[in-house]
Amino acid sequence: MEQIHFDHAASTPVDERVLEAMRGWWQENYANPSSRHAAGVAASEALDEARRRVAWATGARPDRVTFTSGATEANNLAVFGSARARMQHGKHVLVGPLEHPSTSVPASALREEGFEVEELRLNSSGALDLEDAEARVRPDTVLVTQMLANNEFGCVFPVRELTRLVRRTAQHAAIHVDAVQALGKVEIDLETLGADSIAISAHKINGPKGAGALVRADDSVIHPLVLGGGQESGLRAGTQDVPAISGLGLAAKLAESEREASVAHMSELTELLSSEIAGRGLGRVIKPGAPGQPLLPNILSFIVDGPPAEVFLHHLDARGVMASAGSACQSNKRSMNPALFAIGLSEEEARRLLRLSIGKRTSRDEVLRGVQVLEEVRDELARHV
Repeated sequence: MEQIHFDHAASTPVDERVLEAMRGWWQENYANPSSRHAAGVAASEALDEARRRVAWATGARPDRVTFTSGATEANNLAVFGSARARMQHGKHVLVGPLEHPSTSVPASALREEGFEVEELRLNSSGALDLEDAEARVRPDTVLVTQMLANNEFGCVFPVRELTRLVRRTAQHAAIHVDAVQALGKVEIDLETLGADSIAISAHKINGPKGAGALVRADDSVIHPLVLGGGQESGLRAGTQDVPAISGLGLAAKLAESEREASVAHMSELTELLSSEIAGRGLGRVIKPGAPGQPLLPNILSFIVDGPPAEVFLHHLDARGVMASAGSACQSNKRSMNPALFAIGLSEEEARRLLRLSIGKRTSRDEVLRGVQVLEEVRDELARHV
């Protein structure tokens, strides 16, 4: 059965060029990059090259790129590490309204350490409420986290505007940005964003799973989470995964260098997907946010016409179409994702929300065949009601 992958927001296939770049570090040179012999030095130089590539793709300096096991670890490091390093200045934390659990859960955990944690809000149109955010920022605010692009609906948030208003009041605040969904689809420049750090993940940009990075704008103090060695300038102990990090570096370079062409391709296919869904009466497409608010070119969420999305997923999967009922990191939980209610959906609507996300290698034929399967599943389920 030929598969159609409509779940690229959850994970992407490894680019053949990336796979080739990784291959030699598993067998030809498997040296520890901390070793001082020639093979170890070569492995260390591969890390340096990956660091330069990630820095180039994000507008940062190479020495401010810290490799991690993925974006979850990078977000945890930013949240815990930044807040704990600034306790002498205050214990107030602000968290974006639609954050990924790898940011929101550690932020909530800070309450057990005496931090006061508040959540920012969306306004009536579903956009980030900057007026509310400005009212909540205080001189003792030490951490603000806000994702650049939402993984459920593809909303691109006004991070630059948020950082400006935070800087006016909270001079000691660290501003962290989850940029996982944005890299390769939105121009990312740390200086332009005005943030202190961003998190990225390789497997969202056609790289390997198990590799990510925390990229910082400066050398401000951050407390490490993993101790025991001097790797990654003391911020993340443990022998680096040279193959995966090498793959991350090249994936980041390709994501940025090919961004314009990829965005044009994905935008065209997402528009086709949207028009086909509407034309076939398959459901109501959800585009939250203010009119004109930027959206990622590859994510489309819609409320299916029929039973809950989970039922659709099982039938789609049986026919080789992979989709999602929400973020893959939450879809196996019984509780509903709060992001769905934050944009004003009822519980019944939230349960019927299906997310389709395409990639830079998705074809027009795959989109049309996938929509045809969606229609077949809808009709089949309707006959059993």
